[in-house]
Amino acid sequence: MKKGGKLAIIFGAISLVAAVTAALTAFFIVREKKKRDEEELMEYLDCSIE
Repeated sequence: MKKGGKLAIIFGAISLVAAVTAALTAFFIVREKKKRDEEELMEYLDCSIE
């Protein structure tokens, strides 16, 4: 295999890992924000009932 081909595979692998990491990070941030918003809503509703 040529040197350029190996280099392309290495860059592709690094790009794949970076993309997966970014997607997982975004997923966890969105999930955490949704959970926090839901907790705030429940707290607001509890306080408004009292």
